[in-house]
Amino acid sequence: MAKEFAKAFYRSRAWRNTREAYAASVGWLCEDCLAAGIYKPGEIVHHKVALMPSNIDDPGITLAWNNLRLVCRDCHAKEHGGTKRYKVDEAGRLRFIG
Repeated sequence: MAKEFAKAFYRSRAWRNTREAYAASVGWLCEDCLAAGIYKPGEIVHHKVALMPSNIDDPGITLAWNNLRLVCRDCHAKEHGGTKRYKVDEAGRLRFIG
């Protein structure tokens, strides 16, 4: 789930367009899995340099393709400490959030 300072960015047309174009450019496959010879769909366009309040307005960080990587949920969880995060939604369903 996006941190409060980044929510507007992740809803922006610029990010949605960049995310879609980047994922298409790598064939919609998880780049980490592919490097290991595994073909698995990518789901999350991850920022290599983490977004922070100090760089959220810098398109050289937020939208630059050289700062992006398409990963599956498992690889994204590994990137963030190896644990999967879940929450319970309003209907009582368990949802994966990162």
